[in-house]
Amino acid sequence: MWKSKDIYYISDSTGILITNLGESLICQFPEINFHEEKFPYVKTVKDALKTLDYILEQSRGRRPIIFSTIMDIEVRDVFRSPEVEFFDAFDYFLDPLEACLEAKALRVPGFLRLDDDVTRARRVEAIHYSLDHDDGTRENEFDQADVILLGVSRAGKTPVSVYLATQLGLKAANFPLTAEYLARLQMPPSIVRNVKRAVALTTTPEMLHRMREKRYPKSNYAKLTTCIDELQQSEHIFRKHHVPMVSSAGKSIEEIATQVTQELGLVKKPGSVR
Repeated sequence: MWKSKDIYYISDSTGILITNLGESLICQFPEINFHEEKFPYVKTVKDALKTLDYILEQSRGRRPIIFSTIMDIEVRDVFRSPEVEFFDAFDYFLDPLEACLEAKALRVPGFLRLDDDVTRARRVEAIHYSLDHDDGTRENEFDQADVILLGVSRAGKTPVSVYLATQLGLKAANFPLTAEYLARLQMPPSIVRNVKRAVALTTTPEMLHRMREKRYPKSNYAKLTTCIDELQQSEHIFRKHHVPMVSSAGKSIEEIATQVTQELGLVKKPGSVR
């Protein structure tokens, strides 16, 4: 069994679809450490060759995994190298679906089937909002958020925010509880006045330690004792302000996002009645 593996998400559009799919798959292998990189807008053979050269240089014969949603066959075939493990979403789904439906697919990069122009505009607005309000940026505009995700550093706030925006059209902001707030057991006024729209992401100390070690190995920031202290302090703050908590440990982004929306009443919980 591999102890670690390099994963590359490659697309001729934004890469959101293949990244979500790939992350949903690899989260089923928690015992393996994955190094992940994304390459959106790979549209030409030249782009593909340059990207493949980078991947092979980085992975150094360790047979990296490539997840792809590239429509152009010539561009896609560049990545069918014996030195990589290549998984193309359209190979597995689109060709059989054409046969099932007895129709030809558009095969247009980045095409989304949305209900109408209003839906499209709302989703684009949500995406821009979430990107502009990541990691505590422009917190004075948190009053406009549909969801505010709280948590310590590396608890999973950013990917869940992006998922809520891209898939559900929700304006999702996120705010990290840094040492400044943890030491005082407080939250900033921008969060307190919007606390009914806030959900906290927690995790286990061990999981947080592993995530931080990948980014800053052997640092005080990544020490298990630091992780334990920060999680305890943050959970004290969340209980004090009655912020619902969702654990991100061992869960896919989709699962976490669903629980977040359930906590805020945006999606019904199983078994609930009107």
